[in-house]
Amino acid sequence: MNINSVISKTYIFSNKRLTAVAVLGVLLGMSVYIFMNSLLVGFDRSSNTSVFRNTAHIRVYKDDEISKSLPKSNNENYIIINPKVVPNNNTIINPKLVIETILKQKEVTVASPQVNTNVFYNNGKSQISGLAVGIKPDEANLMYNIKSFMVEGEFDLLKSNPNGIIVGSGIAEKMNVTVSNNINLTSSKGINRTFKIIGIFKTNNSVTDKTKSYINLSASQQLLKQGNSYITDINVNVTDPEKAENVAAKLSQITGYKAEGWKQTNETLMATNKMRKMIITFVSLTILLVAGFGIYNILNMTVSQKINDIAILKAIGFKGKDVIRIFVTQAVSIGIMGVVGGVIVATMLITILKRVYLGGDIGYFPIDYEPTKFVQGIVIGLVITFFAGYIPAKKAANIDPVEILRK
Repeated sequence: MNINSVISKTYIFSNKRLTAVAVLGVLLGMSVYIFMNSLLVGFDRSSNTSVFRNTAHIRVYKDDEISKSLPKSNNENYIIINPKVVPNNNTIINPKLVIETILKQKEVTVASPQVNTNVFYNNGKSQISGLAVGIKPDEANLMYNIKSFMVEGEFDLLKSNPNGIIVGSGIAEKMNVTVSNNINLTSSKGINRTFKIIGIFKTNNSVTDKTKSYINLSASQQLLKQGNSYITDINVNVTDPEKAENVAAKLSQITGYKAEGWKQTNETLMATNKMRKMIITFVSLTILLVAGFGIYNILNMTVSQKINDIAILKAIGFKGKDVIRIFVTQAVSIGIMGVVGGVIVATMLITILKRVYLGGDIGYFPIDYEPTKFVQGIVIGLVITFFAGYIPAKKAANIDPVEILRK
């Protein structure tokens, strides 16, 4: 240990109370930063998991065609019409070729056709409206992980039963039905068909559970009086959901159909997440900066108290850079102690909250150990403490020993 480090150590332990206050400030700032940012990641992950239970990363479909106003003519009278949706069939032409084209993209992991059918669920005199989603079971489960929120029955039975249906828990409760019971569906085309309930799912989203059901793709096509080639949507999952918008733009170009990423579909949720991220980042960084100002004030006070000592050190041969090293070492030492303590406290808080069960769609408290946030917190904490020590150290280095000793 060189003389600069010895002097710095002496300053640290000569006023233990101030040092403890500075360490405590960094500790609290560090623990809050790591905790809040880990919580932010947990919230985003939990929110995305909930979204992906019902929404694919990308939806490919034929967009509505809007009528255009009549062209203006100087010689003829004309009528300007309001733009309206042209009553065209929104089916995807040659869906097999489109799916094959989509699957050739390296970013795509799964592509599955889907047909949504507005229906009435009938059981005796009971009738409720809802949505029957026609799927290919294996591909849909790979995309939405439907098996993970099944509460009764077997999802795999849907593959071997063309008349099978899996209903939401809200539908089962309202219609007073359970597994092995029959339920009648009436489509918007007036087609009636009886299905056998082979499973019940529960997403903890009341709207979904009270309206949605899964049936085979061929069954949904029959409810709409359509053939096997009738496909309204192709749902696509990609390797990185955060890049879904870029992949969607690419798919739109190569297929000629509208491709919409999940963020575009859930714009309100994305805006809420963005606002939450800004608030948490601002608060956590502010707390760390406050801790840095605390170290700055303490070292500034130390410089004022030890001004005669600094003058003597410079008089006997210490250079300005030696004085800077003394106070920067003191600041960084305080920072390291605070960072270590903050990491320990943050780890304890995360460990405790991970075991808290909230229920509902969230389950356990949405927080986990995020190595990236730990590293970010450590780096930011040390950088702030470094500059908090460097500024007063620079002031001390510029002291004129002759002027101080004359006083």
